[in-house]
Amino acid sequence: MLVVEDDPTVAEVVLTYLERAGHQTRSLADGTAAAELLTGAEADGIDLVILDLMLPGVDGLEICRRLRHTNSELPVIMLTALGQEDDRITGLEVGADDYLTKPFSPRELVLRVESVLRRAAVSVEPAQVLRVGPLTVDTAARRVTKSGEEIALTVRELDLLAYLMANAGKAFTRTQLMQAVWGWTFGDQSTVTVHVRRVREKIEDDPRDPHLIQTVWGVGYRMDAA
Repeated sequence: MLVVEDDPTVAEVVLTYLERAGHQTRSLADGTAAAELLTGAEADGIDLVILDLMLPGVDGLEICRRLRHTNSELPVIMLTALGQEDDRITGLEVGADDYLTKPFSPRELVLRVESVLRRAAVSVEPAQVLRVGPLTVDTAARRVTKSGEEIALTVRELDLLAYLMANAGKAFTRTQLMQAVWGWTFGDQSTVTVHVRRVREKIEDDPRDPHLIQTVWGVGYRMDAA
């Protein structure tokens, strides 16, 4: 686990709880150093990043942007003290898999870490190959292709797409998707909305007129089975 946090007290608490849960940890307090590490060869040894939004040097949003240009799969949980919806949504839009707003419960952070690391949606079998229209998802290989061309998705984006494809033709509320894909019975439903938008941008011919992931007004979303 890489913890990028410039507040030494917060960093110490996060590291302590992660280590108690059995995780090996490393910490950085500078955004520039974190950006260099995460876009270099050393990133291969990291399983998950806990990334503060406000950092000296390069901020968390820019670090996440740079990371997603080179690595779509490394899970990122973003920490923010700002607490405004626009800031949380921006973090998700640049590729964060989840976020927590300070102050937060360290136990909740550990639970979210473990949830992200499970990496697979509830109803999708580990070795399942899913096909809907031009899309194919191999859940074991964590690989998505459209008409034979590979598409890079983040952990949560792939899990969300796989869940919808495994249940094609069925409409789900945002609450149901939050529980099935994120493993939470509570939380900000804009997380689901932003992830659906990001997935559409990657799989739809025209994200403004989607034909694969449909919005079911008054309900939520449905993957068309056709």
